[in-house]
Amino acid sequence: MLKRQVSDRAAKVTFSLPLCDVAGAVSVVGDFNGWDPSAHPMKKRSNGTCSVSVELPAGATYRFKYVTSDGTWFCEPAADGEEWNEFATTNSLLQV
Repeated sequence: MLKRQVSDRAAKVTFSLPLCDVAGAVSVVGDFNGWDPSAHPMKKRSNGTCSVSVELPAGATYRFKYVTSDGTWFCEPAADGEEWNEFATTNSLLQV
């Protein structure tokens, strides 16, 4: 799930997933952080979800995915769209 707070120049985007205990450690990766899993690890919340907030420049489209500690990559079902990448899989799209 994506939650956005957008101003003229910046957007605070909160990425959240249900049932994080099942997936283990999860990070959000994308072109906004060099696809680096250590840049935005998601934190487990008391309600069983996990989330992380990222501030991004407004007025752009970003490509992203989630990656688990075991190397499983997956897209966001509530993304603004999907796009094929050079690995013959899809990336989620986020417009802010």
